Amino acid sequence: MLKIGYVRLRDTAAYEDSARLKAAGCQVVRAEEPGMDGPVLRSILDFMGPGDELVVTRLDRLATSGRDLLAALDRLETRRAILTVLQPELSSAGVGGVALRAALQAVADLEPPIGRRRPASAAAQEIFALQQAGVGPVEIARRLGVSRMTVWRKLKAVEGAAA
Repeated sequence: MLKIGYVRLRDTAAYEDSARLKAAGCQVVRAEEPGMDGPVLRSILDFMGPGDELVVTRLDRLATSGRDLLAALDRLETRRAILTVLQPELSSAGVGGVALRAALQAVADLEPPIGRRRPASAAAQEIFALQQAGVGPVEIARRLGVSRMTVWRKLKAVEGAAA
């Protein structure tokens, strides 16, 4: 059984993570630059076999979203490999694995759907309509889920067009 450590090189803490993974008994530690689409992680997940263990210092070092964490866990389970997190101590093996999967599923379910954005023209029309109804810019931003700056820019553009 092989123990493989994985770390994303976000900052200087990544080098400390590598040392912690070695201290945890990882025979191999692989690192990946941030902003990449995960070729190192993909190759690790493809390589792992039954009984192998992927070790990360924290869950956010494995993936950046609940969906990505769940996808990585699915790939590990398909290969009958184990995920171990050092802080807090978590493992996908045994009863704890069921709880870990349930928690990750709950987080993934709370994330907004990918690719669902309000069209800019509709947002401008809604902003103007709410302003005409007497709603203030801060409340408009809260209701529409946009920044206050977006509201101010759209209102200024509408006022500039009317002048």
